Amino acid sequence: MTSKERIRLIVTDIRFWILIFFLIRLIGITNAPLEIGHSWRQAFTNMIARNFFEGNANMLYPQIDMAGNQTGIVGSEFPFFNYLIYLTSLLFGYSHWYGRLINLVVSSVGIYFFYKLIKNLCTKKIAFNATIVLLSSIWFGYSRKSMPDTFSVALVIIGLYYCYRYLTSGTLWKLLLFFLFSTLGMLCKIPALSLVSVLSILIIVKEISLKRKVLVFAVSSISLMIVGLWYFYWVPYLLETYHFQLFFTKGVAEGLKEVMALLPDFFEKFYFSSLRSYSALAFFLAGIYFVFKDGTRYLKIGIGIITIVFLVFILKTGSVFPTHSYYIIPFTPIMALIAGFALAKLPPKYLYMALLFISIEGVMNQQHDFFIKNSERYKLSLEPLTTKYVSKNDLIVINGGPSHQEIYFSHRKGWTVDNAMINKNDLERLMKSGAAYLVINKTSFKDSIDYFPKICSGEYYDIYKMK
Repeated sequence: MTSKERIRLIVTDIRFWILIFFLIRLIGITNAPLEIGHSWRQAFTNMIARNFFEGNANMLYPQIDMAGNQTGIVGSEFPFFNYLIYLTSLLFGYSHWYGRLINLVVSSVGIYFFYKLIKNLCTKKIAFNATIVLLSSIWFGYSRKSMPDTFSVALVIIGLYYCYRYLTSGTLWKLLLFFLFSTLGMLCKIPALSLVSVLSILIIVKEISLKRKVLVFAVSSISLMIVGLWYFYWVPYLLETYHFQLFFTKGVAEGLKEVMALLPDFFEKFYFSSLRSYSALAFFLAGIYFVFKDGTRYLKIGIGIITIVFLVFILKTGSVFPTHSYYIIPFTPIMALIAGFALAKLPPKYLYMALLFISIEGVMNQQHDFFIKNSERYKLSLEPLTTKYVSKNDLIVINGGPSHQEIYFSHRKGWTVDNAMINKNDLERLMKSGAAYLVINKTSFKDSIDYFPKICSGEYYDIYKMK
């Protein structure tokens, strides 16, 4: 084999590109959650993991820091991702960035299984194209954040691959792996269920034996029952008992009304947020035609099922979907697959140019997320101050607004409030509820406070003793 043939063999191996994208995303992997895009959500993930590490490690009772004088136990997604961060912390001590690396590893493995699944369902060429599009999509940036979104979808994709392998081979351990990965994926983020819904197509697939279909449906039913117990029994119980939750579902009519009021933002999630490349969008739009023209009946029906179920999830979240870019992630693999169909129509010479352009465009549209602005680094000075002046068990009030970020960096529990609540009456009310210290971010609050004694005057933060 000549060196030219070896190089060609390497660059046409999807594992090479998965590795390249993995290495690129290691840039800034040890950063604290201070980037502009959804650092508050990463802080939320991390504080649950840190509370497992420092307190009660019971997965049934995830705990946050900004619940004031309440327990902080929260009704949220199943904290498997957080627990992996906790287990890593047991080995190496707690640090901000473990979740980034865990997500990156699992999401990269999930990408490879996406390739393997599409290669079996379509062609190797379509699978290669779709995988490159997915690698440079929103998946590129969010698979290195301490958030469970790409993590959950990756687990479900791995599960679906093993389901396919069971259906074609009848090997029971593959059915067990389908159950394990798909259940964990849906537990971590329930919208990932939209991908699993494609299995309902088995009802009309004649080529698969009835026994295998029944076993897949039985295992899927158990999986959905477990997911349902968490989200529709345990989470409401936690909310009723401990009075704090992460997400709020809407009725379909209410959700539709909220989405209609935000239609420009809704469409933006599909035309830019998902693929992060207008050139990839063009191939996605062309791919819709080619899927209907050349795709198998089962493929078209499967994509339709996933789309309908995903739209139901959109309506159930209401305004949350148009205002949060990462809610499109469960549907991004479908958009990448459709774009892969159109790309497969290009001659090899133009195909690789198109894939290169899509990749560069997608990466450049997300490269800012790899670096922390110097204007945000001051928040890392907060924990040394609270460690020095605030005892571990004392509650604080901080003017961090609705974001969880600064109370996470304070490494203390208490309340995060808007600047409007920095007044004597509101603060005395919080003091009666147990607040002991007031922490003021001076970059956003400039007024002087004379009703509490100041015990620390830092460059960015002042600390007042409330009682």
